[in-house]
Amino acid sequence: MATTKKAASTSTRVTPAHSNLPLFGKENYKWMLIGIVLIALGLFLMGGGKSKDPNVFDPKEVYSFTRITLAPILILGGFVIEIFAIFRKDKSSQ
Repeated sequence: MATTKKAASTSTRVTPAHSNLPLFGKENYKWMLIGIVLIALGLFLMGGGKSKDPNVFDPKEVYSFTRITLAPILILGGFVIEIFAIFRKDKSSQ
């Protein structure tokens, strides 16, 4: 005699409700823009200008405070602001 197996139980799939809320709020985008501007400013300052004479090495231009200290601080500060902007909760959605 053949035995019949029960069909696999029919489970209902629960789909998450999709909300039409944006992922980030207006304040998040404002902070993201500030972070991007700081990163761009730091990269611009790190690049600096060209030398007056390309055949002469001037350590004062290459190893200046702006290129060695200020520009990396601005870039890291921009990244910190970007992380803050991404993880910040929007007050209007709470």
